[in-house]
Amino acid sequence: MSRKTRENYLDYIPVISDRNTWDVKENGRVVIHMVHRGFYAWLAQRFFRRPRVSHIELDEMGSFIFPLLDGVRTIGDIALLVKAEFGEKAEPLYDRLVQYMKILHNNGFIVYRRSGKK
Repeated sequence: MSRKTRENYLDYIPVISDRNTWDVKENGRVVIHMVHRGFYAWLAQRFFRRPRVSHIELDEMGSFIFPLLDGVRTIGDIALLVKAEFGEKAEPLYDRLVQYMKILHNNGFIVYRRSGKK
């Protein structure tokens, strides 16, 4: 695969999924309310007293990033904003940000698409 045909993850545009709700606490932290769906989740709720909704509180950097996932900004754009806000504290910036986006995507908190750039 040539370098020109390879996808650039920084060109993806993340969008918050509507599968879950989220809000911002008084301390500025984002909390995602993840509803457990499906047959196995129902079994766990019924027989093992697992909660129907989990509340996931993001850390400082995650709470800064999550509201920026507006369907307009690319991951590259978000990286520049994170760098401006956190400076050296965010390093290694691109590796951390891409890994964070993959975790959010794998857990169904966001979906992403490639930008229209060529």
